[in-house]
Amino acid sequence: MATITRRAARQRRHRRLRRRVVGRPQRPRLAVFRSLKHIYAQVIDDDAGRTLAAASSREAAAQGAGKTECAVDVGQRLAARMQELDITAVVFDRGGHKYHGRVKALADAVRTGGIAV
Repeated sequence: MATITRRAARQRRHRRLRRRVVGRPQRPRLAVFRSLKHIYAQVIDDDAGRTLAAASSREAAAQGAGKTECAVDVGQRLAARMQELDITAVVFDRGGHKYHGRVKALADAVRTGGIAV
């Protein structure tokens, strides 16, 4: 029996999660991807297959702080972009990661921006 890598295990968790989490036009999906250095978030309408808004820690304004602080900045930036598009609620897709650390900080920052997560 082959051993499962951490990446493969995360992808399995993500596939299992995606069976239930679906973004609709009224309540799109907030998908989070976390790499070793950066964090990326995008709001997706799965019915149309479109990305409505996105933010990442690779943007110039988010650079220079710690990883958790960057995640908070990404969440605030994304919440502002969602407010411009009149999006008030999203379904949270943690991407197979634990709801902990940077992922939780991003979700909390989106909530403080006035979006129901």
